[in-house]
Amino acid sequence: MSTLRVTAERLTIHPHGNADALELAQVGLYRAVVGKGQFRTGDYALYIPEGSVLPDELIEELGLTGKLAGSARNRVKAVRLRGELSQGIVCVPRAVADVDLAEAHAQGRDFAEELGVTKWVPPVPGSMSGQVEPAADLIRWVEIEDIRRYPAIFEPGEPVVATEKIHGSACLLTRAGDRTYVSSKGYGFKNLALVHSPTNIYWRAVEAYKVAEAAKRIAEIYGAERVGVFGEVFGKGVQDLTYGADVKADRIGYAVFDVAIASETTPERWLDQSELADVLDKVGLPAVPRLYEGPYDEAKLMDLATGRETVSGTEAHLREGLVVRPAVERHSDITGGRAIAKFVSPAYLTRKNGTEYE
Repeated sequence: MSTLRVTAERLTIHPHGNADALELAQVGLYRAVVGKGQFRTGDYALYIPEGSVLPDELIEELGLTGKLAGSARNRVKAVRLRGELSQGIVCVPRAVADVDLAEAHAQGRDFAEELGVTKWVPPVPGSMSGQVEPAADLIRWVEIEDIRRYPAIFEPGEPVVATEKIHGSACLLTRAGDRTYVSSKGYGFKNLALVHSPTNIYWRAVEAYKVAEAAKRIAEIYGAERVGVFGEVFGKGVQDLTYGADVKADRIGYAVFDVAIASETTPERWLDQSELADVLDKVGLPAVPRLYEGPYDEAKLMDLATGRETVSGTEAHLREGLVVRPAVERHSDITGGRAIAKFVSPAYLTRKNGTEYE
């Protein structure tokens, strides 16, 4: 999921097309189902995003006992309520009854810790975990925010590139001098690398696709001291969407979605999209499919995020969504980091028996 923050947001209220007693409260581009008359346009309330885990007391206070996801019925998940997609929870708990929520919004105050709301971390299968070691030179991956939460990340008409978001597991490889570090997104956030193991899916993928050798060539091309190659490992045995690949049958899927370079005198730099395509072609690494290049058009990209996947060549199942980046890398004041966002398909969010391993 994206960065967990529980914030005060200004609401826009819309009618619910299929229920007289319900309405839709809009936060950014998200919409959450609320009781009719509970809020008015211009009101401020807390927004608890999907992927949050709520404490029992808050669940009871909000009248959500037994209605949330997970074995403990405590996880916020996107659902369809009377035909309308509802993402997250809009509420004003007793704990913030005396708080000026408009001021809290202006301050960017985060209420997650105060309310006991935590980020859901899915259990990791044994094939995706293993013995770890400190890796200070590892180039970490970044959290990608959902465009529905932060719709102002891109400017209308700005040149962008949209790639298909593959539902697998992010594999981080950093080549630093003669050392190769391999990690997952979750371990990478902790500056930990996985010790080599022939049964670990990340190591199996990077060895099958000769990613370390490719990273060495990228280092030579750019004169870099460190190179980070970020790819998606996918297939049966990784997540519920397989794209025709099968880890157990030694048909591991792998596709690169980003490359970063760094040196002692130069901070980490993410390659522009034209650079990325060129260098992956030179070193022979597969890339995630590009589905759009052109001016930023929110409606067009929202529509493109749905449909069937293009990874397998057979449209075997639904598309998870898109990852959108500027054609030329830049900083975003909205995210405080890279200008990058995901557009997630509603059908993906509400599919049955989905997995979300990191």
